[in-house]
Amino acid sequence: QVQLVESGGGLVQTGGSLRLSCVASARTFSSATMGWFRQAPGKEREFVAAIRWNGDYTYYADSGKGRFTISRDNPKITVYLQMTDLKPEDTAVYYCASTSHTSNRAMGSIGNYRNWGQGTQVTVSS
Repeated sequence: QVQLVESGGGLVQTGGSLRLSCVASARTFSSATMGWFRQAPGKEREFVAAIRWNGDYTYYADSGKGRFTISRDNPKITVYLQMTDLKPEDTAVYYCASTSHTSNRAMGSIGNYRNWGQGTQVTVSS
């Protein structure tokens, strides 16, 4: 099982930026795709973005499209989520996770992700 550790969360003002990092212990066939999810208090965990380890394909939820950028550093086995123009509604615990699936539908489905990090808190103040 791949171990995932998120970092980079914090407090930022509306319109600010944060860069989240997710370091994986290894790349495996069961972890072909890395995704970012978020969960606000009292709400369901929702998909944010995903990226495949191979190729340049990325997939974004509408909530972050145009503001968030997911990227990777394969030698470091690290995935990033660059968030800009942050809004109060972006406040949540952000989690990274891995899945063996690579289709758009599967990458955006939380049920397909098996390995999860502990999360990092992002708070956007008004």
